[in-house]
Amino acid sequence: MDGSDDQPGTPPPDRFYAGTIKKLFVGAGMGVVRSATGREIPFAAAHVILTGPVRRFEELREGMAVGFDVGWTSKGLRVTVLHTAP
Repeated sequence: MDGSDDQPGTPPPDRFYAGTIKKLFVGAGMGVVRSATGREIPFAAAHVILTGPVRRFEELREGMAVGFDVGWTSKGLRVTVLHTAP
């Protein structure tokens, strides 16, 4: 153990790209993350893994700082993991 107070099973924050939730479409279960470089990448609640203290799509808020990872789908680049900070 390295003495950090990370929760078990929680990936380290530096594993993710930095971004902000720009837009949420709660009714559709979709959203858009804006990366630190300004790129906007969509995500769907059904296809994204939430890590960190926020574990439900309904608890996400526009303007929330997040870490994220991406993957390629049949519809192009999409967010696959969202990590929220406490």
